[in-house]
Amino acid sequence: MKPLNLFEYETQAKKHLSQMAWDYYVSGAGDEITLRKNRTAFEDFQLRPRMLVDVSQRDLSTQILGKSQELPILIAPMAFQCLANPAGEIATAKAATEMGIIMVLSTMATKSIEEVAAVKQAGNQWFQLYVHRDRVATPSEYRGLTKSLVERAYHNGFQALCLTVDAPLIGRRERDARNQFVLPPGMGLANFATWNDLKITQKAGESGLFAYFAEQLDPGLTWADVEWLRSLSPLPLVIKGILRGDDALRAVEHGADGIIVSNHGGRQLDGAIATINALGEIVTAAGGQAEVLMDGGIRRGTDILKALALGAKAVLVGRPILWGLAVAGSQGVQHIIELLRDELDLAMALTGCTTLQDIHPSLIQS
Repeated sequence: MKPLNLFEYETQAKKHLSQMAWDYYVSGAGDEITLRKNRTAFEDFQLRPRMLVDVSQRDLSTQILGKSQELPILIAPMAFQCLANPAGEIATAKAATEMGIIMVLSTMATKSIEEVAAVKQAGNQWFQLYVHRDRVATPSEYRGLTKSLVERAYHNGFQALCLTVDAPLIGRRERDARNQFVLPPGMGLANFATWNDLKITQKAGESGLFAYFAEQLDPGLTWADVEWLRSLSPLPLVIKGILRGDDALRAVEHGADGIIVSNHGGRQLDGAIATINALGEIVTAAGGQAEVLMDGGIRRGTDILKALALGAKAVLVGRPILWGLAVAGSQGVQHIIELLRDELDLAMALTGCTTLQDIHPSLIQS
């Protein structure tokens, strides 16, 4: 029997993963306070349903950055998906294709931009970008590695860039440090296959990923770099990792097309605000000039409904995708999305909503 919900998938997934992979996927920073709060904060918002509305027909489709998709759900960027299943990001992309939704491919993927682009997506694919320290193909080329990633994404048909801004350094994840996290033999950073020094290597008493971020990623990124990134391609730019209204306003001022309210799944700054609690302020600050999405703690269709009622255009789902991938590959990922779709559809019917446009702040009491 298939799992009935995302929590049952999580329980089953643990049986399919090594201890190192499981701890990497589930871990949060520090005492994991923000990791837990992302989930429990949804319980503070209660639903106020409307009655005697004809809900015999319902439509869950939407548009994100001008592109139609079947559901207000995206697959969040997640590194190292081959730890869950040998097909990794390719299996996830196939599920996204079947469900007509956006997959965001991580810079730190274990399948390359080109491999994932070969999965003909019914909707579209976005590319998540970490800006690495200056690396040059020629002495005159500024940030040659980052520039090459953007160009590869653009030329391979990706439809947007998603810049992660909350990781100038990686958060301290003690489970990874305890395990001395490293990728297993034969698995690497697929997008950097030709860069011999861009590897996650064993570090005594430390997470190899922590060391990689400290050595390779650029902690000097500023708002001025947003304008530089926009100059590299015509792709829309989405800023991921915003938790304050004033930063949302800066994102708009610097030309962001979208904002993702995110605390990196509780994996960066422990004690940071839960994303559902930050959402309203950011929607207000953006003022309709950039589309606002959110991630963090989504496990039920009612969670999606609450996020949409508070002003999100859509949500991104992370860890549950990995549970589906570990349990049943592409079919497992597809089933995760189907479960969320069916739960959202039922929640809409029970709150008197026939389209996503009917999901209004009046449905929420906190």
